[in-house]
Formats: sequence, C-alpha cells, structure tokens
Amino acid sequence: MIGIVSPPRSSLAQAVADRGAALLTVAEMVAAEQAMFESGVSVDALMQRAGEGAGQMIWRIGGTTPTLVLCGPGNNGGDGYVIAEFLRARGVQVTVAALSDPRTDAARNARARYHGEVMAFEDARPATQVVDCLFGSGLTRPLESALWEKFAALVHQAQRSFAVDLPSGADADRAVWLNEPLHFDHVLALGAWKHAHLLEPVASDCGALSLVEIGVGTKAAKVRRIERPGIAPPDARSHKYRRGLVAVLVGEMSGAALLSAHGAQGAAAGYVKLIGPGDAPPQLPADIVWQRADGSGAVAEALQDPRIGSVVVGPGLGRGDTASNLLMLALACPHPLIIDADALHLLPEKFGSLKGRGAPVLLTPHQGEFEALGGETGSDAMNKLARTAALAEKLDVFVLYKGSDTVIAAPDGRAVIADRRCSWLSVAGTGDVLAGCMAARLAGHAQPFDAMAEAVWLHDRAAKIAGPAFSALQLATALRQALEACLER
Repeated sequence: MIGIVSPPRSSLAQAVADRGAALLTVAEMVAAEQAMFESGVSVDALMQRAGEGAGQMIWRIGGTTPTLVLCGPGNNGGDGYVIAEFLRARGVQVTVAALSDPRTDAARNARARYHGEVMAFEDARPATQVVDCLFGSGLTRPLESALWEKFAALVHQAQRSFAVDLPSGADADRAVWLNEPLHFDHVLALGAWKHAHLLEPVASDCGALSLVEIGVGTKAAKVRRIERPGIAPPDARSHKYRRGLVAVLVGEMSGAALLSAHGAQGAAAGYVKLIGPGDAPPQLPADIVWQRADGSGAVAEALQDPRIGSVVVGPGLGRGDTASNLLMLALACPHPLIIDADALHLLPEKFGSLKGRGAPVLLTPHQGEFEALGGETGSDAMNKLARTAALAEKLDVFVLYKGSDTVIAAPDGRAVIADRRCSWLSVAGTGDVLAGCMAARLAGHAQPFDAMAEAVWLHDRAAKIAGPAFSALQLATALRQALEACLER
C-alpha cells in the first residue's frame, strides 16, 4: 500500500474551522439551501461549491495520497463526484466506488463531469485514504448489515478517513449511531454544524472537525457552537462593586464553597464573600471575606445587600433541613442565583419558588442532577440539546447541562454547545470552580446566557493551561491565564 504523502502548504479557500458557527437541524439546513435556490443559486452550483470546498480540505491534508471516494445515490454522492474530479485534476490517484447510479439530477450532472472510472461499491478495495460520501446527514435508518460491514472494513483499513457532511450510519438530528460506532479521522461539515457533530455519542467518532462554508444563511440560528468570548477589561470608573460582588452560601462542607469563591476570583469578580454560621473556616485566605450569619434571619438580611451581583448556593451545601432552608433563603433573595451541586437535588420540592422570581436562576446539573430535576432522559427521540432546552423552557431558567458535550440553554430557545471538553476536568471540585466562575461573569455584566458560555469556555481553557493532572484549586488559579486570552484590547 502506498504511504500517505505530506500535505501541500496551499491556502484553504472555503473550508474553515469556525467554533462559533451555527448549528442546524436537517430540516433547517434544507430550508437554508432552499432559500439559496430561490435567490438564484442552482442546485448544481451549490453542489460544486460544497464538493470543491471539501476537496480543497482533503487536498490540503492528504496531498497526492491515493484516495478511494465512496459515492451514494443522492446528493451526498454527488458531492463525492465533485471531490473526486477536484482531486483527479490535481494528480491524485482517485478511485470512485458507487452504490448505484445517481438518483438526482445534480448528482447525475456531477457524475458526468467526473472524468475518471467508476466501479461498483462491492468491488471496492482498501485504499490509503477513503472519503465517505454515501449518505451524509439525511440518513434516518440503519444500513443493511452486508453494506455496513463492507463500508466499515474500508474505513478501518484506510490510513486516513474523511466523512463529508456526516459519517454514514449516524443520525444527524438525534446524534446517535444507527449502526455500530465508526471512527473517522476528519469530518467535513457542509454549510453548518449538525447536532451529531457536537453531541455524544457520535461526536467522539468525528475526529477533527472542519466547516466547509457554502454560503447558506445561518445568522438567525438560535443554536451555536461555543466560541472564545470577548471580555472587556475594567475601565477607569471601575471599583470592586462595579466589577461584581459574588456571595457564596456555606453549608456542611465549607471547602466546596471556598473553591467556588476561588473560581469567582479567577474569573475577575471584584469582591467575593462567603456567608455562613459561626467562625470563618481555618483555611480561609485573607482576600476572601467571611460574613458570619447565624440563623435564617441573619442569612436573609445578608442576602438583601443591594451591592451583591450574584449568589451561589449548592457547593458543599448538604441535603438536610439546614441545607433546604438555605436554599429557600437563596430563592427568596432579589439577586441572580446560581444553583449547583446539592441544591439541585433539593430544588424539585421548591419549584414553586422559581415562578415569578424577578432575578434570573441558573442551574448547573451533571447527568444525575439533571435526572433529579425531572429532565427528560429516557427518550431516544430527544438528544441532549433538546432535553436541556425542554427543561429550561419548563422551569423558565437557564440550564447548563455538564459533560464532555456541555449544553447551555436559555428559556427563550437560545443554546450553545461546548463540545470536546477537556477530559481532565473529571476531578472533584471542578464543578464548584465552574459555579464560582459563572457567578463572577454574571455579577460583572448581568447577562445570564453570556455568563454561562463565558464560564464554560474559561473553565475548559484553564484545564488545558493547568496540564494533564490538576486539583480544583489549581484549576481556579489557571482561570487568570484563561481570562487573559479573552481580553479585548
């Protein structure tokens, strides 16, 4: 077998990696393409644009590596013929294997413009590089077993594999595998990200992701992939309260609350205080204020301070009567509220207190906490994004559903997906740091949805800065460097 040739150092015209780009369902993508057709762009022209953009990316990465292009009967197969001709014209040894004759006019026209031979799919032999253009994002049912086995074998035996638009065998909207999982080295999304590119379990099998711009309109999309935020530094009029006072309620385990306080400091809060009973914890540093509040009346009074920008309740709170009472006091306060950890398990009995609350509420569940909140988990018809959005709308709150594919949803339907989160974050206390980070961003500008997205991006970047193994406190310390990468100059 011929080895992989190093890629040329050519520029990439249409394929870009845009982490902030829109995410569309299959139906939304069809509508976006239809709008292009109505504006005068032909189906053939759009297919040529998509295929050449994908071809440029494959050429940029693979150079003259011998390539097998697998073409299906629909327009994804048509993209494959355009790609094959693009590579053939640049001296690449291309083999096209087709499942059948093209079944759309655009695909037939693309096949006619390909000046190489086409063999039957069943006759295809392994190649150094394979490009999957069988079905793309339109598939909704499993491939029959003989076809799948042949297809999977060709992908496994290649040294490098590409999927155009979406790996065949994955459901784009439900973000699930219809057949067995199949890993690709590169996935080239056409026009916009689809759910399966960013949500598990398919996302982990998509390898490197690149977006091929084809000109579809996506500005109105309510769901986007997370991007690096722009954060303005304090101006000349800033003081500790303008930058944001974060209050963290202390329950049974003060250490968790303290981690949240450190997270808030690392994310640029101007002032951080812990509110709790008795004397200050012995590990409390001098730059975090302890406000003693013995009893419900004292806590309620402390939470009335109009200078408070946000309140965190939940880290280390416990789940007994005292913890339940602290949560009620937090729900009754007039400030934006972040509910995390133990408080999420106590919240369902207090859902009534969410209604009519003037200040926003932000929930930060992991899977177990999401289930405790009554979030939908059993339906295969709903992906993680849909489940998160449904809970946000139902409770009229902002929800951050944690995980390697973190989803942020607002009650008005906006959403952000933070995919491929750093796996080293699976350490005790990192969620407490995230809650504090979010509180700082919220206290600074009072925009809940933006605060959640900023915090998730900073949290992930801090994990990468901290290295392959770190404690939650080390993560909080690294937030300062993560913040530096976001400052608007």
